Amino acid sequence: MKSLLKAAPLVLAAALAWQPAMAAEVLKFGHDNKTDPFENPQHACTGVFANILGTDTNGDITVEVFGSNQLGSATEHIQMVRDNVIQASLVSTGAIASYYPRIDVLNLPFAFSSNAATYDVFDGQFGKALAADIEETLGDVVVLGFPDTGGFFAVTNSKKEIAGLDDFEGIRIRTMSLPSHKVIVQALGAEAYPLAWGELYSGLQTGVVDGQMNPVPIISFAKFGEVQKYMTLTNHLFSPYIMLLNRAFYEDMTPEQQTILHYATKSCIAASRGIAHAIEASDRGIAGLQKQLEITALTPEQRKEMAAVAQPAFEAHIADNLDEKAGELLGLFKSEVEAANKSVAMK
Repeated sequence: MKSLLKAAPLVLAAALAWQPAMAAEVLKFGHDNKTDPFENPQHACTGVFANILGTDTNGDITVEVFGSNQLGSATEHIQMVRDNVIQASLVSTGAIASYYPRIDVLNLPFAFSSNAATYDVFDGQFGKALAADIEETLGDVVVLGFPDTGGFFAVTNSKKEIAGLDDFEGIRIRTMSLPSHKVIVQALGAEAYPLAWGELYSGLQTGVVDGQMNPVPIISFAKFGEVQKYMTLTNHLFSPYIMLLNRAFYEDMTPEQQTILHYATKSCIAASRGIAHAIEASDRGIAGLQKQLEITALTPEQRKEMAAVAQPAFEAHIADNLDEKAGELLGLFKSEVEAANKSVAMK
């Protein structure tokens, strides 16, 4: 009996040691682009995020990435994140507009002087204010940050070179569903035609639309050079992704896991920006597109001429169609953009 009593603690310890380890928590991450980190900024971002979160939590959280709209469209991803069906997504400004109309304030045309200025704005006071407002409006998400979609927008078309303001006349340009995009395109003198992303290539191919506007890496990997003749580096818009996480999932994480999550997000954003510049400078970017398209770069004076007609139309649209809070956000956006442009110019 004494021997059994002495052995009991050892038996208990052994039994506890042999209990199966707790299953890893799975974070499902949906996005709408190809699952090649060297093909687009979206998957580069999610790949880095998944690697850091899985490694630095010692596998307590694993990330499963579902690209290429495997789980639905970008708009559907937002609702799935809200419902905790998936836990995270990178969504476009167009996709989130139906849930959060104030996102339209980001589309102030010809605002930024450089990519570096965009990073200062979205990593700074304005980015924090925008994230807080999205979180308050939706209630069930956390905004982790604003990764890059691929840099500034360019305009492509199949009809003629756009080398100045007058050249927009007579061109039908596909836009996202964002109302401000329609306002901007029409102010420049072109015809705006909203069209779903999945229908865009065939729309360009069949002439439903003459052109479209997107960052250079997107123009490249979507193979629009096959169905377009001209590209103009207008740099008229910068539209980041919004990185969303389900709030309940976030609040269930330990403080240590939340810390890892936030620095994984920062690395994700850095990866999106780096790969966007790398693609733009490679054969997958402007150098490659030059073999298919006639490319025109605008002068600062030409951009100012376009801004002079597009910006007033945009600001009138915001004042007429959105609320007072949107006006406040636009005011903060403008002041932060101005400061960032000056700061970059002085460095």
